[in-house]
Amino acid sequence: MIEVRNLSVHYQEATALEDINLTIREGEYVLITGPSGCGKSTLARAVSGMLPHAIQARMEGSVRVAGLDTISNPLPVLAQNVGLVFQNPGSQLFHLRVDDEVAFGPRNLGLDEAEVKARTDWALEAVNLTHLRDRRPDELSGGQKQCLAIAALLSMRPKVLVLDEPTASLDLPNTYKVLETLSGLRDHYGITILIIEHRLAAALQGVDRVLLMDEGKIIADGSPEEIFADRKRRESLGLRRPAEQPMTPWKDLIQPNGKSRLEEVALIRLDGVSAGYNRRDVIHEIDLDIYPGDFMAVVGANGVGKSTLALVISGLLKPRQGKVRHAGNHRFKPGLDVALLFQDAADQLFCDTVDSEVAFAPQNFHCFDPDLHQRALQEADLLGLETRRPSSLSVGQQQRTALAACLAVQPRLVILDEPTLGQDWGHLQRLIDYLSHLNQRGTAILLITHDYKLVHHYAQRIVLLENGRIKMNGYLQNEISKGDEK
Repeated sequence: MIEVRNLSVHYQEATALEDINLTIREGEYVLITGPSGCGKSTLARAVSGMLPHAIQARMEGSVRVAGLDTISNPLPVLAQNVGLVFQNPGSQLFHLRVDDEVAFGPRNLGLDEAEVKARTDWALEAVNLTHLRDRRPDELSGGQKQCLAIAALLSMRPKVLVLDEPTASLDLPNTYKVLETLSGLRDHYGITILIIEHRLAAALQGVDRVLLMDEGKIIADGSPEEIFADRKRRESLGLRRPAEQPMTPWKDLIQPNGKSRLEEVALIRLDGVSAGYNRRDVIHEIDLDIYPGDFMAVVGANGVGKSTLALVISGLLKPRQGKVRHAGNHRFKPGLDVALLFQDAADQLFCDTVDSEVAFAPQNFHCFDPDLHQRALQEADLLGLETRRPSSLSVGQQQRTALAACLAVQPRLVILDEPTLGQDWGHLQRLIDYLSHLNQRGTAILLITHDYKLVHHYAQRIVLLENGRIKMNGYLQNEISKGDEK
C-alpha cells in the first residue's frame, strides 16, 4: 500500500529525512513516534503528497501510495486515496457549518446526496460532534476542531489515513472514541492507518506496528512490545512510558483544599466574569483568584471554555459581564505582565529567525537581558536553531520558540494552552521544570491541559470547568500532600 524508497527531504539547509526505506501493507495500523523534530511530520507530508506539491522542499527518492507515485500524480488525485489530518487542524477547515465541512469531500467525489448525508452523519457520530453540526467551525474549541478535521477525512473513506497527533487537544473520552473509530475503520474497511503520537498510552490500542524515529531516520521498526521494552532507549529519546492513563473523571480526582487565602493579595481576581464570542457567552459567572507562586491547572472536556478563560485572564478578550482585577490596581500589560502560549504557536510567531523571535518582546519593552535570552534559548532546547526561520521548524520546535519568547520578558503570570502539541515527554518535562523554577521564585503558572501525567507531576491546584462554569477548585486527591508542602 505504501512504498518509500531512498527518501530524503531538505528544507533549505536543514535535512528533515535521510534515506528512508519503508513498506506498509494494506490494512496495517502503524504508530510513528520519536522526539520532537525527528522528521515524523515530514514523513506524513511525503506520504500524503503534500511534499512536494504544496510545501517547498527538496525531495529525493520516491513514495508510492495505493499504486500512485506521489511526485507524478497531482494532489486532487492523491487526495482520493490518502487523507492527512494536520497537527494544526484549523488550517484545513474553511466552511461556514460543521456538517458542510464534513460533507464537502463526499460531494466532490460526485456521490448522491443520500450517500453524502449517510457518510456525514456517520463521521460526525464517530467523533462525537453530531450536536454541533449547525455551528461554525471557527466557534469550536481546539479539540473540537481536531475532531472535525478527522470527521472530514473519515467521510471520504480514503484507502490510507495519516493523522499527525490527532489526540493532542482531545479530552480522554474523545481520545478513546476517536482511536476506537480508527481501529474500526481498519477492521471493517481495510483502511491503512498511520498515526503520529507522543501520547502513547491510548494510541497503542489496536496498533500492529511501531516506527521509532530520530534525527530524520527510522531507528527501530517492530511490535509495540519490542519497541518499548528498551527502557534506556525510551528515556534517551524522551519518550513516555506507555502506561495506561486513568479513566476516572476529574471530578472524582479533585478534592477541595478548604484553605482560606483572604490574607494574601491576589495577582489576578475574576469577579462574576462572563465572556464569549458573537453575543454568545462561553464562560459564565467565573469567580477565580490567582496568586503569586500559584501553579494551577485548568481542566475539563473539550469546548467547556478553557481557552476562553485564558484569553480573558491574559487581557486579550474583554468580559461581557463582571470584572478582572489586578494586583496594585494597575491593568496588566498582555505580553509583559501576562504571557500566553497559544494552542497553535504559529499564530504568535512572526520574526525572520528564532533568535529575533525570542528577543523581540524584551527589546520592544526595553528589558532585554542577554543572559536571560540565552537561558530561555537553552531551556527550550533551541541552541543551534537561532538562525532558522520559525516557519521551517517542526510544530514542537515552534511551540518551544513561542514559549521562550513568552518567558524572555519574565512575566508575572505565564499561561500555557495545551502545551503538549508536538512535544515529546523529555522536552515537555524540561520546559515545565524550568517553569517550576520560575514558579518557586514567585511566577504564577496557569496550565490548560488534558494531560493527566502533566497535572499529576506539577500542578498544586486544579480548577475543573464544566459547561463554562467552575465545577471544582482544589487538589488532586493523591497529590494533596505535595500541594500542602509547597
